[in-house]
Amino acid sequence: MAEQHQLIFTTRGRGSVEITADIAGLIKNTSLKAGIVHLFVRHTSCGLAITENADATVRRDLETLMQRWAPDGDAAYRHDLEGDDDMAAHARSLLTGLSVTVPFADRQLLLGTWQGIYLFEHRTHGHRREIVVTLTG
Repeated sequence: MAEQHQLIFTTRGRGSVEITADIAGLIKNTSLKAGIVHLFVRHTSCGLAITENADATVRRDLETLMQRWAPDGDAAYRHDLEGDDDMAAHARSLLTGLSVTVPFADRQLLLGTWQGIYLFEHRTHGHRREIVVTLTG
């Protein structure tokens, strides 16, 4: 048995948005008692990741690393149609990934104590982001 939902988030620009509670809300209201939840973001310049949710400096440090690995405005980039952050955002989406899968039981996410689910915006300006959420159980 499966259910599918779509969630819309409006980001403020580069950074992370915790979406754990949004996903947990869908699971709490499902008829499925146990299974997996799969999240897929329908864009190529943002990403999804499970990471530390207790200390925000972890996400700031991850952004520092992404700046090193995929800097804005690199002269070697050919793809810059939408600005200096264009190609960097696409590269960063490969680093974070476009999907995550998490098990659930008793209508609760089975995340670890310090884990949260995050939408990472890789563009410098805010965007409307769509996430397809599939519950299977």
